[in-house]
Amino acid sequence: MSLDPSLAKLLHGLIVSCQAEAGEPLYGPSHMAAMARAAAAGGAAGIRANGPADIAAIRAAIGLPIIGLYKANLPGTKIRITPTPDHARQIADAGADVIALDATARPNAEGLAAAERIQQARQATGLPVLADIATFEEGLAAEQAGAAAVATTLSGYSDDSPAQEDPDLDLVRRLAAMLRVPLIAEGRIWTPDQAAEAIALGAFAVVVGTAISRPQVITQRFVARLRCRS
Repeated sequence: MSLDPSLAKLLHGLIVSCQAEAGEPLYGPSHMAAMARAAAAGGAAGIRANGPADIAAIRAAIGLPIIGLYKANLPGTKIRITPTPDHARQIADAGADVIALDATARPNAEGLAAAERIQQARQATGLPVLADIATFEEGLAAEQAGAAAVATTLSGYSDDSPAQEDPDLDLVRRLAAMLRVPLIAEGRIWTPDQAAEAIALGAFAVVVGTAISRPQVITQRFVARLRCRS
């Protein structure tokens, strides 16, 4: 397996997704750069980040590989993760090493299929593309279309995939056994044991976001658990 150097650095490592939505207490580039520094200090192998401003701030703060994406809400499509080549160019210019995009079977606003979106992002940036998918078939198709890596990010978030509280480790197992490119486990990974299990099942690396970088959600989970006991 010939890997891009940025991807090779992620082998069996933890990628911390440093993202916050508008209105959340940690929203903004300075907060996300601090979160990325904390992740790096804890031993993270890489960072996943959203939008040019956050990516540029994180790039200035740390030297780890950055998987960049650009969340945008466009009319006429459910595709939100890096929906166009222009979005891909902007995060590449900001300092991303790898471009993450939605590679599900859903068309984008222009009606382009996942294979075309992958190829356009590669051509626009010259960077490796990480295909965020929801199903086994989408993962195989993404590899065929030229994705440098595949991630299970969107399992449970499309109509074609099972909604569940736990990570889709069955999808991790099935894809890891079939793909020639790296398979990255992502989505609802809450514990170190779940992350370790994903690696044991063949994942190349693991992305953890909410369980590390969204303290308000972590707090809500503790509060809800305590209420169940009261």
